[in-house]
Amino acid sequence: VQLQASGGGLVQAGDSLNLSCAASGLPIGTYAMGWFRQAPEKGREFVVAFLRYANRVEPAGSVRGRITVSTDDAKNTLYLKMSSLKAEDTGLYYCAVASRRYYYTPPSVADYDYWGQGTQVTVSS
Repeated sequence: VQLQASGGGLVQAGDSLNLSCAASGLPIGTYAMGWFRQAPEKGREFVVAFLRYANRVEPAGSVRGRITVSTDDAKNTLYLKMSSLKAEDTGLYYCAVASRRYYYTPPSVADYDYWGQGTQVTVSS
């Protein structure tokens, strides 16, 4: 399984951004999916978990109401749309896929088995 994240960039506070995560080796949506981010000098932080097979999405409190998660089966791609971006949203964003189906929304790095390489999001205030 390989994941390729893209779509990051330098934006202004208040802008929107759409991140993509193209998957190969596994049909997107089969297992739990997530997005995480990592700011400089900090650990990897949970952003959102998405269980398409269970129709469940659980965002972190810091992004609740500002993100939308979706998939495109034809492109085998996971998307994260972020709006009303803030300076504290700055970081390297990683997509992740588990190798199993959870029936809770997994918030930990250890819950996921496959990771993309990260795409940088920088929000200037």
